[in-house]
Amino acid sequence: MGRFEFKNTNIEGLFVVELIPFKDERGYFMETYNESDFFKAGLCMKFVQTNESASKKGVLRGLHFQKKSPQGKLVRCIQGEVFDVAVDIRKGSPTFGMWFGVTLSDSNFKQFYIPEGFAHGFYVLSNEAKFLYKVTNFYNKEDEGAILWNDADVGINWPILNGGAPILSSKDRNNPRLIDIKF
Repeated sequence: MGRFEFKNTNIEGLFVVELIPFKDERGYFMETYNESDFFKAGLCMKFVQTNESASKKGVLRGLHFQKKSPQGKLVRCIQGEVFDVAVDIRKGSPTFGMWFGVTLSDSNFKQFYIPEGFAHGFYVLSNEAKFLYKVTNFYNKEDEGAILWNDADVGINWPILNGGAPILSSKDRNNPRLIDIKF
């Protein structure tokens, strides 16, 4: 049995990566990235930075991207649970504007690989979540872009708790709709 299972999604380039832990009475050990295994699966990226965030229940971060220096991301929830989403914003893509979402948690051992050309965001389902992501390009504040989290044209089915409004940064409250972004 391998260390990883790479699951295709309905959008080319997006993969859910299921980690396979080695468990015993002490707990578990697992690899979360192995270049050789990822390359064999066709995921030939080079990571240049690792980021971590902590958020409380009901926080929604996103949908973020970089315009001229896009970042591929390998994301994982290391504490708690999040609903993670990627939106295809690749020019000319047959799935432009489509989204895919997956629940990531500290107990389901899933990662999500999001290549360059996607907007990304997540919503926190647990009391707190710690989120880890490796990226293929350095963050550039001047290159930031974002899509409104509830853009009706994208139509993400967020699992908003108790039907309430998510907790957003002031910046994310005012993101443009996808149709209004010039690529």
